[in-house]
Amino acid sequence: MATATLSEVMIPRSKALAGRVALITGASRGIGRAIALELASRGATVAVNCRSNLVRAAEVRDEIESAGGTSEIFQGDVSEGLGARSLIKEVFDVYERIDVLVNNAGITRDKSIRKMTDGDWTEVIDTNLNSAFYCTSAALPCMIERNFGRIINVASFVGQAGNFGQANYAASKGGLIAFTKVLALELAKYNITANVIAPGFTATDMTERIPLEVMEQIKQRIPMHRLALPEEIAKAAAFLICDGDYITGQQINVNGGIYM
Repeated sequence: MATATLSEVMIPRSKALAGRVALITGASRGIGRAIALELASRGATVAVNCRSNLVRAAEVRDEIESAGGTSEIFQGDVSEGLGARSLIKEVFDVYERIDVLVNNAGITRDKSIRKMTDGDWTEVIDTNLNSAFYCTSAALPCMIERNFGRIINVASFVGQAGNFGQANYAASKGGLIAFTKVLALELAKYNITANVIAPGFTATDMTERIPLEVMEQIKQRIPMHRLALPEEIAKAAAFLICDGDYITGQQINVNGGIYM
């Protein structure tokens, strides 16, 4: 399924994020890419993070810049504490601020618990959950100093409902939800909100690997009988960032009704 370009997404809108700097981890593809384009369309300067795929990250940056936005690539592995904190420092060194942090980086290593290795477990936890702590804790001093911040953690309905063969993924996404609630409690006094986007099955590289017959079974489980588009997830994130001044510690479920 084709994804929209920034020029297609960029219909006339309020430039609510003009002057703001947004960092999106794992922004070279899928949901991260869509969020980067959406926030750019609302006026944000976008820091595009990728771990290794510089070609696709450059495509995102170029789309933003060709539409009149401002963006730069920041390569770094956020699953490691040193890499994540170096990333935050690099963004701050370039832009002198981080107003919006979207912890989106994520992977899967699907296996039943009987077959799951220690490596399968720790790799997913490090990338999906620990990275959010590393990046958030490093970005907080800047946000607190400016008395403003918007933190979005991209979880999943799997963190709420569980899913066969995804113990590591479910644990990481459930942990993100709990982590976000604590952030909301601790940071509200600094005008920093923290919220969760919990997508259902979404048309990304991750779901393209699912066999066709299995995908048809998945669609039958979804009341809307289709996958989400990454752009639909991005709009929910943009709502919380641009219009959710009095929303914190919440989950927005963008899942077609698969979990209620």
